Amino acid sequence: MDELALNILDIAYNSIRAHASMIYIQIVDSVENNIIDISIKDNGHGMDKETVEKVIDPFYTTRTTRKVGLGIPLFKQNAELTGGYLKINSQINEGTNVEVRFIKNNIDTPVMGNIVETMVTLIQANEDIDYEFEYKTDNSDFIMKTKDMKDILGDVKITEPEVLLWLKDYIKEGLVS
Repeated sequence: MDELALNILDIAYNSIRAHASMIYIQIVDSVENNIIDISIKDNGHGMDKETVEKVIDPFYTTRTTRKVGLGIPLFKQNAELTGGYLKINSQINEGTNVEVRFIKNNIDTPVMGNIVETMVTLIQANEDIDYEFEYKTDNSDFIMKTKDMKDILGDVKITEPEVLLWLKDYIKEGLVS
């Protein structure tokens, strides 16, 4: 995948498949420190140590619809090509945390891609999951919590088309401020 937003989408879908009810996505995009740090944490089923070691193998997957799982191995490879890394910490019945670092000015660093569409797609995927999304730069810090939004919306579903359109604009505005 040549966009970080698509990698984030892939990892977050792993969290959804692990029955997470809360997914926290943080991106730190720092020109000053020359890094892009990405963290995706969930409270899903988690993995044992043996499975954590296997998920970086492209020929390992828990899915039954195909025999390869390229998401994590490619994300790891892309990070390492820039001088960065990918780390996975997981505990059974507690969840998983994937941390990735890219060196920002490296020619192999993928573009961010459309993180707004990624977040809206995730929210649409399962309205019962709560997301915390944080995007930090050297000059700003944007935080969005769907639980707070759901509380404000009351009986109106967060997946209603009008709400999703508003969410897109809200995230776009937050990322440029």
